[in-house]
Amino acid sequence: MFRAKTQNDGHLVLNRRRFMGVAAALIATGALPKTALALAGPQRFTHGAFDLTVLSDGQLNLPLSIVSPQATIDDLKALMGAAVQPGDMFTSEINVVLARTGSDLVLFDTGAAGAFGPTAGQLFESLKAAGVDPADITKVIFTHAHPDHILGAIGADGKPTFANASFHMAENEFNFWSPADLASKVPAGMRDMTLGIQAALAVLGDRLVTFKAGVEVLPGIGVFETPGHTPGHVAFELAGGDGLVLIGDSIPQESVFFRNPEWTFGFDYDGAQAGKSRRSLLDMAAASKKEMLGYHWAYPGLGRAEAKDGAFAYVPANL
Repeated sequence: MFRAKTQNDGHLVLNRRRFMGVAAALIATGALPKTALALAGPQRFTHGAFDLTVLSDGQLNLPLSIVSPQATIDDLKALMGAAVQPGDMFTSEINVVLARTGSDLVLFDTGAAGAFGPTAGQLFESLKAAGVDPADITKVIFTHAHPDHILGAIGADGKPTFANASFHMAENEFNFWSPADLASKVPAGMRDMTLGIQAALAVLGDRLVTFKAGVEVLPGIGVFETPGHTPGHVAFELAGGDGLVLIGDSIPQESVFFRNPEWTFGFDYDGAQAGKSRRSLLDMAAASKKEMLGYHWAYPGLGRAEAKDGAFAYVPANL
């Protein structure tokens, strides 16, 4: 590991209103689902030497049309079932994993903060419900740098929310988002998001360290590349049993992408590469009988894959 470069552009300041503007284009203008403001309680379990807690950051409320351009709305309704809401919207959970290992208390991703409306950004309520003081968290490890994964690390005061933690991101992911001129090169729809991500990385500054895939970011926590959703997206495997893979957004929705791993997700940076990563991850997990935990899967997001008819079936865990 080595320390990430500090962003030096003084104009990169965290602007939550910018994120709200991006989110407003995605969030329904009609009524939210009745269950949208309900916060799931912490879900605890053990895996190998790890004591794990799944914490809900709430839900995203998004249009079905964002799921995949390869699918019709009727296709998605048939696949997604109860996740579909009136007005051709769907709910997407935000499952943040807390792991106690040795002397470390580790948070994997940090939720959406206030960027996606009132149904999300509830991580700190979940930490309180779990009896965890944010000051006790020693490490925050990111799967990638999208706003619903990193903004919980930045407070309304523009400072890191976890005062005693170091922050960790894959080198390839950090390097992709770092160039000062990146916003002028990405598609127009990504420009505000890109500036916001760069602002968040600037706040973390020299408290952010980078790591390479193929090594352990901590003892018993392996890292492997799953590019496509973002160029440097990674997943983490926790040692124990047949393994537990924290997949981030590699497979963004279980009922759709287990059956159709090559379909593009609406927020994928490189849809073809993301499809290859999904197929590879599911092939590996099914063959090795590994458990997986999905950041946006039905709470608490824990299950496994079974090969079926050239694709996969999702089998949720019984906790």
